[in-house]
Amino acid sequence: MTAPGGRQFRPGRLGIRLHRCRFHEPRERTRHIGIPVTSVARTLFDLAEVVDFERLEKTWEEADRLKRLRLGEVERVCELGYGRRALRPIRRLLAEARAAETTRSPLEDRFLAFCRHYGIPTPATNAQVLGHEVDVLWPAARLVAELDSWEFHGHRSAFERDRARDPKFLLAGYRPIRVTHRRLDREADQLAEEIRGLLRLGGV
Repeated sequence: MTAPGGRQFRPGRLGIRLHRCRFHEPRERTRHIGIPVTSVARTLFDLAEVVDFERLEKTWEEADRLKRLRLGEVERVCELGYGRRALRPIRRLLAEARAAETTRSPLEDRFLAFCRHYGIPTPATNAQVLGHEVDVLWPAARLVAELDSWEFHGHRSAFERDRARDPKFLLAGYRPIRVTHRRLDREADQLAEEIRGLLRLGGV
């Protein structure tokens, strides 16, 4: 719980931790079902001072998944929080998010460029498998790659539909894998090795 400095507060339940701070402007606070709470941006900023980066990153990603993350609001909180320990981890996450907005081409284009760079055989795209359109297919190896961009898969129905297909593909002898911008950014070498191994298993 975050409370303004100087307020007297006695936790009524075990497990409540009080974090005192000074709010710089009204927009850092809001109300949820009538209860005063900090904004998502301010909550992330305060959290950055009390948890490790891994936990902060997971919370940041959850806020993004729920479409509650506003980069401009986070940047505003950073501007007002000069000297705070939270600045370094929050600015790191902001830099990654801004880079994603300005440099990412469509995921299919990125993946085909990735295949060329690593010498992976060029796959078919937008192919039909068992009555479903798949993003990428190596027919001889029966290997399917689904390119999971948040723009097209970031809602519950798509999430459930995509995962309901995987067992169907496996039972028919296809091996589905999932590729994201994040994996291409951070795990390209590992991803390339995995795809080569799966292609070898399929005789390619």
